[in-house]
Amino acid sequence: MTRLFVAAGGGGDAVAAAMLRAALYGADDQAVILTYAWDRLLVDPLPGPRDVRDFTGLRPVTRSVWSVPADAQPVSPAGSTLPRLAAELPHTLALLDPHHGVEGVTRQLEELVDHLSPRSIDVLDVGGDILAKGDEPGLKSPLADALTLAACCQVKASVRLLVAGPGLDGEVPSDELRPLLGALVHTFTAGDTEAIADVLTWHPSEATAMLAATACGIRGICEIRDAGLAVPLTDEGPTVHEVDLDAALNRNALARALLTTATLDEAEAHSREICGFSEIDYERAKAARREALPPVTLDADRVLARLDAFAHEARSRGVTHTTFRRLTEALDLSGAQRSELRSLLISAHPERYAAPLWRIA
Repeated sequence: MTRLFVAAGGGGDAVAAAMLRAALYGADDQAVILTYAWDRLLVDPLPGPRDVRDFTGLRPVTRSVWSVPADAQPVSPAGSTLPRLAAELPHTLALLDPHHGVEGVTRQLEELVDHLSPRSIDVLDVGGDILAKGDEPGLKSPLADALTLAACCQVKASVRLLVAGPGLDGEVPSDELRPLLGALVHTFTAGDTEAIADVLTWHPSEATAMLAATACGIRGICEIRDAGLAVPLTDEGPTVHEVDLDAALNRNALARALLTTATLDEAEAHSREICGFSEIDYERAKAARREALPPVTLDADRVLARLDAFAHEARSRGVTHTTFRRLTEALDLSGAQRSELRSLLISAHPERYAAPLWRIA
């Protein structure tokens, strides 16, 4: 029997889906995880999500759905974590393509449901920004989740919407999400994180890293992203709740506006109108700024000195932990240097490695 998971925002949601499948369903059933190839600029220098044309080695599943096997490769200069995820997770990863708007995503979902006849369909969002109204001041990346939500509400099948780690994406505070959450489905434990522990040593997802950290008992304040958002790590962090799908759509103004879109450009236009921005515009601007910067060499002594200064300032803000993505950007390094930075820091200060986070205090 097959379980179908839809990673609402791609990336880290796909990793979390692998952990949730093991926790909820054990090892007996196979899993197909439908996910975007949208790894942001730390991994992919090209703004926005990738599509079938950006890969070699994909395998057809249905007319419009392709799986991403371990031997697939992104076409340079594009980058993607999906082939490596396929190599390290015991699941089938399928590419979710938003370039044909919600109409295209809905078509992909319906084809996959018809092809697989899955035993269950779970849509997973880590953090809960899929429940955003659209005007929240901390909202940074609503588009992928809204596209997924709008499509799932139109699929002629029973779909369950799950939110893991309320507030962990730093976009909608947990206090705002709490009244919207339904039944508790699961609370992750340290044992659950074993299914993805190796992946989190290299995957850049911050929300899923914090989800795993809270499951392992880590508590405090974690600083994330280039903007240095402060995210509380609390007992709510490792929880997974069911949310009514229709209620989520009624709340999410962007998702409602996207219901009949046929292109990603249309979807972006709605995001600019409703939320005041498009996250792909932000990526375009950031990519242009990076192109103008000279390459930076990772000098160990300089990096460790800057790390001490960063940690001192972070402690003054009440921060107890941070992510390696945040450290990479705070130290003015490129995404390609994140793995090298991680190795350097763990070698220099192994006592401050609170896997998969970095301990500030």
